[in-house]
Amino acid sequence: MASVSVTIDGKSYRMACEDGQEARLRGLAADFDRRLAEQRKFMGEIGDMRLTVVAALMLSDELTEATRRANELDEELKRAQALNTAAAERSDAMQDAVAAALNSAAARVETVMRSLHKGRAEGIPIG
Repeated sequence: MASVSVTIDGKSYRMACEDGQEARLRGLAADFDRRLAEQRKFMGEIGDMRLTVVAALMLSDELTEATRRANELDEELKRAQALNTAAAERSDAMQDAVAAALNSAAARVETVMRSLHKGRAEGIPIG
């Protein structure tokens, strides 16, 4: 485990984190510190604990909204995948139908060609 010192609202805190996560933890602390400073400018001096609670609630609101949006996008992706699957199935069915029609047409052409060749062989004039 790594150890990082961060400063939030003018106070230094020693934090533990996984190795390699030090920069991320510093960034998170800096973001929270910035949010506290913004709230202090907006709300004035309302007390450290209350200011921290307000900032935490704002972060919770952002997280809730981001989670809701992610869920909406996940549902939208599922619908798009279902439509894509249905379109692929229709395309496969259409290809099968076209192939069957071409095979049927080819069989009819072969039948006509055999009749023509048979007619020639029997001396029947064509045309």
